[in-house]
Amino acid sequence: MIKVIAIAVWICAATLGAVFYSFQAAGEKGVGEKPKPMLGGLDYVKTDVISVPLIRDSGIGGYFLAKLVYTVEPEQIKKLSIPAEALITDQVYTYLYSNPQIDFSKKATIDLDAFRAAIRDAINTRVGATLVHEVLIDQVNFLSKDEIRDNWLRRRQDSTTPAPETAKPGETEAPPAH
Repeated sequence: MIKVIAIAVWICAATLGAVFYSFQAAGEKGVGEKPKPMLGGLDYVKTDVISVPLIRDSGIGGYFLAKLVYTVEPEQIKKLSIPAEALITDQVYTYLYSNPQIDFSKKATIDLDAFRAAIRDAINTRVGATLVHEVLIDQVNFLSKDEIRDNWLRRRQDSTTPAPETAKPGETEAPPAH
């Protein structure tokens, strides 16, 4: 009986020693490496659709439509006194109006990497800290004035065209009685 109690005490002591040692060893080395910037610690915030009218030759040439996603640190975004989406929208307008050489009808003149970097850098400079780490494009589109007009006319014609009436089988119109 004394041998069984001694073995039980020995097993408990060995288990407690192993647990204590494992916590000590893990505390010195750390349990893992820091997360990479794109793998954790950042919030991904989506904007609503940003619609920017593009003025060409004293008239509206079309609309630039974009839906963006930006990555921010949660602590930094809480410090802002104005909404971050207002900053993003303002920078999209500023970028498009300050670069009139961009022609959205020609895909070759559009540099999306420069667009994203310019938005990110301008916001960070304006705030005075690294607020936005990355600007990602969720959706980009350009609708010319002609495309908008054609779509509007097509919808208008579809809504004013009466639906054709179909007669049920066996029903025919009777001639008027005199």
